[in-house]
Amino acid sequence: MENIKPNYTREELYDSERIEKLAYHYREILSLLGEDPTREGLIKTPERVAKAMSFVTKGYSQDPVEIINSAIFREEYQQMVLVKDIEIFSMCEHHMMPFVGKAHVAYIPNGRITGLSKIARVVECYARRLQVQERLTVQIRDCIQKALNPIGVAVVIEASHMCMQMRGVEKLGSATTTSAFTGIFLKDTRTREEFLTLISNKYR
Repeated sequence: MENIKPNYTREELYDSERIEKLAYHYREILSLLGEDPTREGLIKTPERVAKAMSFVTKGYSQDPVEIINSAIFREEYQQMVLVKDIEIFSMCEHHMMPFVGKAHVAYIPNGRITGLSKIARVVECYARRLQVQERLTVQIRDCIQKALNPIGVAVVIEASHMCMQMRGVEKLGSATTTSAFTGIFLKDTRTREEFLTLISNKYR
């Protein structure tokens, strides 16, 4: 049978020393939970979990303000710029369990705009840390306000928390909505209502 060489080569970029230390502790955790970390199905689990946790918390090594500053352009546009339905995958800092959902981010420029993908990257940067949804919402708002100094910023996040669905009250289907505004979104009811209407279900 002809040998076929795979075209795909997996490349993993991790701090090997950090992964080794994390894996050691996850191995200990497995033992404390009553498992045998030496059995076949678990031999590589500590390393896999260490790499997974490094990935889902990679936001600590990124600067969200620099992300926006890498693509700022002069533009005399003073209408709403909205990026909605940005997927969020984050980890609750209280139980280290996932919460997932969507972020809707808008701003009204004041002579400067940024690349649309940078908004999504800022959301991901803050989400890829141990978080609470309330703080995540405010951090995204404040970052855009600081970097662009726009006329106003609006952020709404809708998310489901596994710490509520898999443990504790075990309420499946529950969702949490948080919001944060600056500038004209706080002062002008019509502008805020336009934003909320644009992100509502009937516009999706």
